[in-house]
Order: sequence, then structure tokens, then C-alpha cells
Amino acid sequence: MAIDKQLDSLELMLNVGPQHPATHGVFRMVVWIDGERIVDVEPHIGYLHRGSEKLCENEQYSQIITLFDRLVYISIFNNELVVCMATEKLMGAEAPERAQYIRTILCELNRIASHMLFYGTFALDAGAMSPVMYAFRERERIQAIFEATSGARLMHNYFRIGGVKQDVPDDFAQRVNAALGPVKEVIEEADRLVTFNEIFLARTRDVGTIDGKTAVALGLTGPNLRASGVDYDVRRAAPYMLYDRFDFTVPLGDRGDCWDRFWLRIREMEESVKIVEQALKQMEPGPIQAPMRRISRPPKGEVYVHAENPRGDLGVYLVSNGGDRPYRLKIRGPSFCNIMSLKHMMRNAYLADAIMILGSIDIVLGEVDR
Repeated sequence: MAIDKQLDSLELMLNVGPQHPATHGVFRMVVWIDGERIVDVEPHIGYLHRGSEKLCENEQYSQIITLFDRLVYISIFNNELVVCMATEKLMGAEAPERAQYIRTILCELNRIASHMLFYGTFALDAGAMSPVMYAFRERERIQAIFEATSGARLMHNYFRIGGVKQDVPDDFAQRVNAALGPVKEVIEEADRLVTFNEIFLARTRDVGTIDGKTAVALGLTGPNLRASGVDYDVRRAAPYMLYDRFDFTVPLGDRGDCWDRFWLRIREMEESVKIVEQALKQMEPGPIQAPMRRISRPPKGEVYVHAENPRGDLGVYLVSNGGDRPYRLKIRGPSFCNIMSLKHMMRNAYLADAIMILGSIDIVLGEVDR
């Protein structure tokens, strides 16, 4: 006689991380799975904590720029910009026009370099080996410009309160234009190699979806938010520096899945190239530093300044008591906020998709754990 026996499902708990390669940083996820499906996920952070915000209280305003270099070590100029703008706003100062053009060019080149790294590593997560090599090749051209401009390959410490450390090299425009040609080619190459590849589409289309309303509620910003169809870019929503002078498009997705988050960054690189080309044409000779004291002492007060980082809306809340050091500094980090979406995106996904979903939000743990 046949006996019907019902098998109870059993949830299994797995640790993903905190080893580096698959987690894009020192990051750990506790994942509960039922078979191959993810039931729940709990992100664990803090393995890289360095107390950057507290350290700022013990450094002069000009010195804390180096701490922002180390938040997201692949978008350094974008980090430096926000803390400089916050201090300038508190002091009622403004960088000269040439300095603002230099800042804009370097920030947009940094956005391209950052997205290049994402393009290569995300394709690597999906099993494609070649793209990461091509991405690093073109990223190296941009890094060479950064090194020639700031004197440092990685931790640039180039932006200053009221301007920049020094003027760009005489051949700066030629160097940038020479790099932009190959960069345009590799962006097109990314489309041919990866974007519509059959395997890549199977791994990313309709994987890790999040709708616009939920994305806003969870605090997503940057490419991750715009991939869900929400038209919000700080450069357009609250223009800063000279962005209102440039003609560029803010790309949007429609599904909010891993593929949209990838495709959006490819399109953003194209728009950054347009901004850099326009800025080079518009930039005129002139001063690169506003006249001010070497040691900044902003008046008592508080400000909040934010800008469009490659990972989203990076904000700085700065409080001054009139001294040469911040009384309090608080960072609104996009990577930290973007992590909040993992629970929503990973539930009911396959375990094999967990790394693709994590890679698609492009976090950097230096800014998460700051």
C-alpha cells in the first residue's frame, strides 16, 4: 500500500561574506533560503568602520578633505566637492568660475571612471571576463589625467575651500580630449559585448526589481532610483556649480531591475562625456582660488549641501561654532541608504541572483561604514 508522505520545507541560513570578492567590499549578508529561493536577508555592516565623521571634529576644515577622499575611493573628486561646497556656503564664499569648470570636468571624468569599474565588475559577476580588462584599460587613461592634475594617483586632495589647489596642466584640454575618444569607443563596446548578450539578459532582466514608489520610500538615489523610472538627479533638481549651463539628458529606466541599473550607468557615461566636452569649450583663463584666509573659520551656523555622486545623493550636514574645526559633521551616504533596498529586491529571488542584485546597486563599503 502506497503511503503519501508530505515533506516539510526547511529554511537554511547561509553567510555570504564578509570576504571581499563576491560582496564588493567587507560586507556580510545573512541569507535564509528555502531550496534555491531566498526567504529573507539581513545585511551586516561595520567591518570597515573608521569613525570619519568623528575624526572631522578634530581636524581643520582644509584637513578633512583628505577624510572624504577615503569614503569612496573610486569617486574621490565627487566626495571632495561636497565638503568644500558646504564650507563655502557656511562662509558665504564662492569659487572662481575657472575653478568651478575644473571641478565639474574632474567630477564628470570621475563619474565615468567609477561607472567603468562598475561595468567591468558587474559583468564579471555574471561570468564575463573580458569587459573588466577593457574597463580598466580606459579607466587608466582617466586616472593618468587625475595624476597629472593633482600629483596623486588615488587620494588626490586637490579641491580646496574656495577653489582648487593649483591650476591644471597646460596640456589639460588636449589630454582630456585624447582620452575621451577611446572612452566613447569602450562605451559602445560595452553595449556590443554585454548589454544585449543573451546570458547577461537572462541573469539581469526582471531580477531584483523595485518600483519607483518603493525605491523612494527606501531612500534609494542616483542610478538605482532612476532605473525605477524616478526622474531625480541633483544636478537638475537642485543645480549647483555650473550644471545649469550644460545640455545633457538624465537617463531613466522603466523596470527597476538589474539590467536597468546596468544600462543606466552606460548611458550616464555618455552624458558625462557631453558635459566634459562642453565644459572644456566654455572654460576661460582666470583665478582658481577665491581670496580667503588659509585657515578657514566659518561663522557660527549650520548648512546642508548635497550633490550627485556616482552612487547617488551625497550630502553633508555641517555645524560650525566659529572655530577652525567643525563642531559636527554628518554625512548622508548614498551607498549606506541604497543597502536598505536589498531586503526588498532579494526576497523570493534565487540564491544565484543574490550577488547580481548586490553588484547592481554598486556600493562601496568605505562610505557605508565611514
